[in-house]
Amino acid sequence: MNSVSAQGCVRGLAVGVLLAAGVVDVLFASDGASVLPTAGPVWPTLAVVLIGLAAVLWPAGRRPEWLTPQVRTAVPALASALLTAASLLVQGEVMLGPGEITILLCLLFIAVRHCPPRRAMVCGTLDAGALLILPVRGDMTLSSDVLGLQIIGLLLVGLVAGFAGYLRSMDYRRTVAVSDTRRSERLAIAADLHDFVAHHVTGILVQTQVARMMATTQPQDLDPVLAGIERAATEALASMRRTVGVLRDTGPEVADRRPVGDLAGIAELIEGFATPGQQVVLHGDPALSSGALPHEVQAAAFRVVQEALTNIRRHAADATHIEVRLRFDTDTDRLVVSVTDDGRGGTQLPAAAHGGGFGLVGLKERVTALGGELDAGPRGGVGWEVRAVFSAGRS
Repeated sequence: MNSVSAQGCVRGLAVGVLLAAGVVDVLFASDGASVLPTAGPVWPTLAVVLIGLAAVLWPAGRRPEWLTPQVRTAVPALASALLTAASLLVQGEVMLGPGEITILLCLLFIAVRHCPPRRAMVCGTLDAGALLILPVRGDMTLSSDVLGLQIIGLLLVGLVAGFAGYLRSMDYRRTVAVSDTRRSERLAIAADLHDFVAHHVTGILVQTQVARMMATTQPQDLDPVLAGIERAATEALASMRRTVGVLRDTGPEVADRRPVGDLAGIAELIEGFATPGQQVVLHGDPALSSGALPHEVQAAAFRVVQEALTNIRRHAADATHIEVRLRFDTDTDRLVVSVTDDGRGGTQLPAAAHGGGFGLVGLKERVTALGGELDAGPRGGVGWEVRAVFSAGRS
């Protein structure tokens, strides 16, 4: 059995109050005089109330396309103003009830919050004007009672319009924030595309060069190298397909499909990195399994390892021993990621494949944005080291 939410109860109560107020208007009008020569006493008021109730209560999912917020707010206001004008022309008194007042206030709220910017002013003015002239129906003397009612109406108009304007501004800010977040997210996804594809394509280049050398000296051992090239190409295409799919999508499932890595993905990254003559060793810290690290820290650690391995292929292809270390310092609650190699800077990659030199710059921005530190430079003896320190942020 489904429970009724508090919001549903409030909405039902508001609809009931609005309908009851409309009934009160019709009952008051049945005792008054007709304002139109050919109409019964109650029909003009009933028509205005029904038009207003339809405009306010018509279900959103069943509204026809022509029933825009402008039509919903302008037509009932014009009908109310015409009834007021008719009562003045024939000098017939029409009782002022709470239904029409409540309806016009609701329509004013809809106009200010939901109408397009250029139409909101016009429709809001129509609703406010129709409300403010209600007290003069059948009374052109502008007595103190009429002026008092108009002042009260002016206060109600100001309160409703101000509240609707505030909610409209909040909606606008929320839309801008969502747009900015989506834009920054897609820029980050575009950076991910560069990281993944550059990593895989660099591996393809290195393994292709190895295959060319082995074609004349060790043709019988070519199959593992060619399999590595095929795997790297497949992974590059898969990364491109996932990333482009995310960039084209705007649904809520985008975040789940974003191709970012984690600590578990580092092992897979290393497995597909080594080429003949290279040894890649991963040293994991058992303390890392004692608690889950924030996802953004894991993704940044993955990027550090990925960029370091890609740079080894680009600038130190002669490295024979590479070590990747993941260490968690329980005293300082920090994750330390380091990648070291014994290369001497030998590479046979084309100049166009060396990159623009901005990989470490972008990586440092990513690490420092998480409150971490990134250092990269030559080791004491031979080789290069990339070291990143992250605050785990665990309670």
